[in-house]
Amino acid sequence: MQEEIARSAVDTFVSAFNASDDGYVPSLLAQALTSDVVLWGPLGRSEGIEAVERFVVDLRHHPAGAGTMVRCSAVDVPGEWARYQWAFTTPDGGPRLTGTDVVHLRRNLIDQIIVFADGIGLSGT
Repeated sequence: MQEEIARSAVDTFVSAFNASDDGYVPSLLAQALTSDVVLWGPLGRSEGIEAVERFVVDLRHHPAGAGTMVRCSAVDVPGEWARYQWAFTTPDGGPRLTGTDVVHLRRNLIDQIIVFADGIGLSGT
């Protein structure tokens, strides 16, 4: 059961990066994250769902164009923590960023996200 809950929260979070419009991002994040979520990202620590929303929207507006975020591994759930691998690819063979996120769940929602970006390269490499 915990695996299903974690997978659902993770997939909803990832779907925010791929929303058809920025206006859908807050609703998707509210379904996946606690309001006091803590993001440990590439630019340091930030708190609150609004901070995560800014992070997601900034990535959606990547200079190389709107990209696609995908979860590319199973969601591994040892207890209240989960981890998964992801890839973000910009259009037309642009930059590809990969990594692993570790998330903590509280009351079936993600309350901490730790982003480990593994590498950047070109799509298909």
